[in-house]
Amino acid sequence: MSRTTFISRMTVKPGREQDFVDACNELTAKVQAHEPGVIYYEFFKLREPRRYAVLESFPTEEMEHAHMNSAWLAAIGPRIVDCLDGTWEREYLDPFKA
Repeated sequence: MSRTTFISRMTVKPGREQDFVDACNELTAKVQAHEPGVIYYEFFKLREPRRYAVLESFPTEEMEHAHMNSAWLAAIGPRIVDCLDGTWEREYLDPFKA
């Protein structure tokens, strides 16, 4: 299986929503500028209070690992994590086979 796609859901601490959104928007801009092969990368506001998600899809597992080890994630990721109430839940999505 070469493509890696997942959704991560998280809860943000009360009063930290704008910090979280600002950091996520900064990270998204870096991914768009420096990771041209990414299939999909977008954060979402869920309908439950303070709940957010990110949907990520990479053409290969190696590209997902490169993203996870990127300088921009190392710089911005701690700001995102600092806004979280707890941790995140990641669900992998596998495409149907034809």
